[in-house]
Amino acid sequence: MANWIIDTGLEKKPIGRYAHRVGQKDGEAIYESNFEIPGDFGEIGAVLVQNELRNEMYLKYIVLNGLPSGPIAFNCGSWVESKFDNPEKRIFFSNKSCLPLQTPRGLKGMREKELASLRGNGEGERKTSDRIYDYGVYNDLGNPDSKSELGRPVLGGSKNFPYPRRCRTGRPRSKTDPHSETRSGTFYVPRDEEFSEVKEASFITKTADSVLHALIPSLETSLLDSNLGFPLFSDIDQLYKEGITIPKLKNQGLLRRVLPRLVKAVSEAKDDIVKFDSPAMFQRDKFSWFRDEEFSRQTLAGVNPYSIKLVMEWPLKSGLAPDVYGPPESAITTELVEREIKGFMTVDEALEQKKLFIIDYHDLLLPYVSKVRQIEGTTLYGSRALFFLTPDCTLKPLAIELTRPPMDGKPQWKQVFTPSLEATGCWLWRFAKAHFLAHDSGYHELVSHWLRTHCATEPYIIATNRQLSAMHPIYKLLHPHFRYTMQINALARQALINADGIIETSFSPSKYSMELSSVAYDQLWRFDKEALPADLINRGIAVEDPTAPHGLKLLIEDYPFANDGLILWDALKQWVADYVNYYYKDASMVQSDPELQAWWTEIRTKGHEDKKDEPWWPVLKTPEDLIGIITTIVWVASAHDSAVNFGQYAFAGYFPNRPTIARTNMPSEDPTREGWKRFLDNPEFELLVCFPSQIQATKVMAILDVLSNHSPDEEYLGEHMEPAWGEEPVIKEAFERFSAKLKELGVIIDSRNADDSLKNRGGAGVVPYELLKPFSEAGVTGKGVPYSISI
Repeated sequence: MANWIIDTGLEKKPIGRYAHRVGQKDGEAIYESNFEIPGDFGEIGAVLVQNELRNEMYLKYIVLNGLPSGPIAFNCGSWVESKFDNPEKRIFFSNKSCLPLQTPRGLKGMREKELASLRGNGEGERKTSDRIYDYGVYNDLGNPDSKSELGRPVLGGSKNFPYPRRCRTGRPRSKTDPHSETRSGTFYVPRDEEFSEVKEASFITKTADSVLHALIPSLETSLLDSNLGFPLFSDIDQLYKEGITIPKLKNQGLLRRVLPRLVKAVSEAKDDIVKFDSPAMFQRDKFSWFRDEEFSRQTLAGVNPYSIKLVMEWPLKSGLAPDVYGPPESAITTELVEREIKGFMTVDEALEQKKLFIIDYHDLLLPYVSKVRQIEGTTLYGSRALFFLTPDCTLKPLAIELTRPPMDGKPQWKQVFTPSLEATGCWLWRFAKAHFLAHDSGYHELVSHWLRTHCATEPYIIATNRQLSAMHPIYKLLHPHFRYTMQINALARQALINADGIIETSFSPSKYSMELSSVAYDQLWRFDKEALPADLINRGIAVEDPTAPHGLKLLIEDYPFANDGLILWDALKQWVADYVNYYYKDASMVQSDPELQAWWTEIRTKGHEDKKDEPWWPVLKTPEDLIGIITTIVWVASAHDSAVNFGQYAFAGYFPNRPTIARTNMPSEDPTREGWKRFLDNPEFELLVCFPSQIQATKVMAILDVLSNHSPDEEYLGEHMEPAWGEEPVIKEAFERFSAKLKELGVIIDSRNADDSLKNRGGAGVVPYELLKPFSEAGVTGKGVPYSISI
C-alpha cells in the first residue's frame, strides 16, 4: 500500500505491507495489516492495492485506524483483479471529495492515471474482468449469422437511425453483415457495473434469469400453437386461479425457490403449474378495464402518464406527406366532438379553456403500418385518442381515430370510434380501445420506459466514469443513481429488445420495435425537456406561474403523477442545489473545472453524438446550469423510471386492460360478409382473437411480474447516505433535510389517496397511486423510489 500527503502535496516514500485474513463477519472476509507511519507523513489521500490471490476479489472498504486525526475511510466497492492477471496496482482514493484544481500534486498523477485506465484505448474485445468504459452503437440486436430474417439495422451513427450510445464491447463482426456485431460470448459491462453478490443471489435477479431461460421455453413447449388465443374470458381468469400446466421444469429446485409466486409444485405429478398472482387492478375490480372512466384515469395515474398532452391546434392534422399516406385531415370533426360533449360547450370554447387533451401516435406509427401488416399474426394503425376535461378533473374519452395508409391497391382508410350505448357501436369502441391500448403499451415500453430512462442514461454513466474522477464530488453525487443500470441494459439486449426477443414477439411494432424507438429518439427526445417541469410545459399540461406551488399551474389539477412528481422534483433539486453550491461558489469554479466540462461535452458529443449539434443542449457555465443538468439526470434515473416501471404488473398483468399487441384488424375495416357476421354473432370471441395469444400474454405477464418487483438490496432515495456525503457536515445536513422531505411526501401521498374528492386517485376498486411514494414504507411493503434504474 502507498500513501500521499494531501495538505502539502509532496509524495512520500510508499509504505507497503501484506494484509492477512483475520476472520469473517456477516459472510464477508476481514483482512488486517499493520503500518508504521512517521509522524510527519501527513494526511493520507489514497491507497494502492495489489491482489495476491489467484482469483479476483471484491474490496468493499478500507479503514485506516490509529491515526492521530482519527480513522480514514476508503469506500472501495470494486473488484480487484489478481496480480497474475493484471500486475497493475489499483488506486483507491479516500472518501474526501476534491475538485481537480484543488488536487494536491501528489495525487494529480494518480487521479489522471486512474481515469486513463477507465477510458481504455478503444481497441480489442473487452473481457469480463475489464473496467473499460467506451462508446458503441446498438449493432448487436440482430443475429443475421443465425438467420437472415434476424438481421436488424444498426441504431446510432446514422441519419436514418440516430440513437444514444451503449457500452462498447468490441466483439467480432457478423459474417453476413459487417456493420453488425456478433452476439457470441458475454454481453460485456465494466466489472464494477455488474450485480453484486447479494444482487446476483437475490430473488429478482434469479427470477429474471429463470423466466427468460427456463420458464418461457417451458410455456412455449406447453402451448404448441403459438397463435392460439384464449377461447373465453374465464380462461384468462384461470391463469390466476388454477394456472397453466407445463412440462416438468429442468431446474425445478431453483425455480421453486426463486419463483414462489409463479411456479407451484404439483405433488406426485409429472408436470408443474405456473400460476400467476392476481394483479392489483384485477384484485380490486376485475371489470374495471371495461369502464371508460378507468381507461381515462390511467392516462394520468397509470403506468404511462407521459403521453397525454393538450390539444394545441385544431382541426387535427397529420404532418406526413399526403401523396404517400393519404389526406392529412383527421376524421375527428368539430361536429363529432360537440356531439360527444353533448352541448356542454363548443369546440372553440373547449380549446380556449384548455379542456381538450390528446394522446397522439398517428404520425409516429402510420409509416410502419404497411410494413407491420406484412408480418403474420399482427396488425397496426396510426392512432389518436381525444379526451375532454370535466369539471371534476376527470377525463372523458371522446373519440379514437384509427388510420391505415394507402396500401395494397387500397386507398387510405380511417374511422373514428366513440363511446356508444348501441350494441354494435359499443363493441366497435371496445375493439378500438384494444388497438389504441396496444399502441400505448408499445410506446410506453419502447419510448417512455426503455428509450427515455434505460437507454438515454447509459451514456451518462459512461461519461461519468471516463471524465469524472472517483474523487470528484459530482461523481460521488451521481454514482448511486447509476447502480446496476448497465447490467440491466445488457440483459435487455440479450433477451428483451433483441431480434425475436420478448418485445418483438409480443408487442405491436414486432420486428420494427427498436427501429421505432430510434424514430422517437430522432423526433421527440430532447435533454432539456426531460426535466419534469419542462416536460409538463412541453405537453401543455402546465403553465409557468410564480404564484403557484412549484412555480407551475397544472391544467389538470388532479394529475397524480404530476402532483406527486413535482414535490419529488423540488426535493431532488433542492438536495442537488445544496450539494452543488457547497463545492461551486461561483461560475468561475464551474467553468474552470476541466473534468466537469469534459464530462458534459462528452455526454453531448459522444454519448448522444447523433444530436450533438442540436441548439437546445443546456450550457454549463454556472452552478445553476449544473444544478439543472444533474437534477434532470437523477430524476430520469430514479423517479421517471419508477413511475413507468413498477406499476407494470399491477396494470398490465391482466392483459385485457393493456394488451401489448392487436392481432386482427378492426371488424369495420373492409369487412367481408363472413367476417362481419362473425363479429355480430360473437363479438366477445372476436375480441379475444384480437388480443394477444396465450403464449404472448403469458410471456409478457411473466416478465412484467419480474420487472415490477423491487430487489431485496434496493437502495431508495433518501434512505441511504453515501459514505462520502457523511464526511462533510454541511452535505450530511442537506441529505437529512432531503430525507425528511421525502418522508413528508409519503404522508402527503397517503392523504391524497384517502381524499374522496380526488377522483383520479381513488374510489371503489381503484388502485391508489403510489408509484412515486418514497421509502417511508420500503421495509414493510417493498415500495419506494430507487436511486437507480436497477431492474
